[in-house]
Amino acid sequence: MSLHPAVYAVLFVLLAPVFGGLLAGIDRIVSARMQSRVGPPLLQPFYDLGKLLQKDSRQVNPIVEPLLLGHVGFMAATGAMILGGTDLIFTAFVFALAALFLVLAAGSVNSPFSFAGAERELIILLASEPFFILMLAAICKVTEQSTLGGVLGSAVMVAPKLPGMLIAFSFVATIKLRKSPFDISTSHHAHQELVSGLTSDMSGRLLGYVEMAHWYESVILAVFVILFFNWSVPLGLLVFAGAYGLEVLVDNSTSRAKWQLVLRSTWVVTLLFSGGNLLALFLIK
Repeated sequence: MSLHPAVYAVLFVLLAPVFGGLLAGIDRIVSARMQSRVGPPLLQPFYDLGKLLQKDSRQVNPIVEPLLLGHVGFMAATGAMILGGTDLIFTAFVFALAALFLVLAAGSVNSPFSFAGAERELIILLASEPFFILMLAAICKVTEQSTLGGVLGSAVMVAPKLPGMLIAFSFVATIKLRKSPFDISTSHHAHQELVSGLTSDMSGRLLGYVEMAHWYESVILAVFVILFFNWSVPLGLLVFAGAYGLEVLVDNSTSRAKWQLVLRSTWVVTLLFSGGNLLALFLIK
C-alpha cells in the first residue's frame, strides 16, 4: 500500500540530508583515490556539519542568517513539494528561488570576494534555471502528467522520448553540483583563483546551512534523473550514480572555466539538445 504524498514530503525533509551527506562522503573518498590519497572517512561530512552548527558564526550583518535559512528552507521545500505531488513546473520556480536566496546572502556582504562569488552565482542561475523549467515542461508534455506520481505511473518511457534533454541535463548538472570546469562561484580547490567565493565570509552555522542546502540539492537532482527513467526507479538511481562518478572524474581533471564560457556553452547545449529534442517531438508523430 502506497503512502500518502504528505508522508513522502516529510520523509524527504528528514532523510534527504542523510543521503546527501553520504553522497558527499563518497565524493570525497573517490576524489582522494583519484589523487592517490586515502581520503577522509565516509561520515566525515556529518562530522564537519556537526562542528559547524555548534560553532558561533561571525555575523557580518543581520540579514545574512535569515537569507541562508530561506536558502536551505526553500531547497528542502522544493524536494518536499516534488514528492508531495505538487505541479513539477511550479517546483522549478521554487528551486530557482532557493538559489536566489544564496545569491542575496552573499551579495549583502561588503566583501569583494563574496560579492564576486554572488555575481557568478547569479550567472549560474541565468545559465541553468531556464533549462530546468524547459526540462520539467517537456517531461510533463510527453507523459501528459504534471506530478511525480503521475510521471512514474505513466506508460510513456521518458528517456527514449527525451534523449537530447537527458544529455543536456548531464551537462547542466555539472553546474548545480559545483564541479569543475563550471564551479565559477565557489570552489574547494586551492589552485583556483577564487577559493570559496560566495561563502568566503560565512562561518560557523552559516556555512553549515549552505552545506545542508547543497545536500538537499543533490538529492533533488537524483529525483530529476528518476523522472527520465520513470519505468524503473532503481535504474534511475543507478544511472545517477554512474553520472555522478563521471562528474567527479571531470571535476578532478579540469580547471575552472571563465563565466562567459559557462553562460554561452550552457545556452548552446540547452538550445541544441533540448530545443532540438522538442522540435523533433513535434515534427515526428
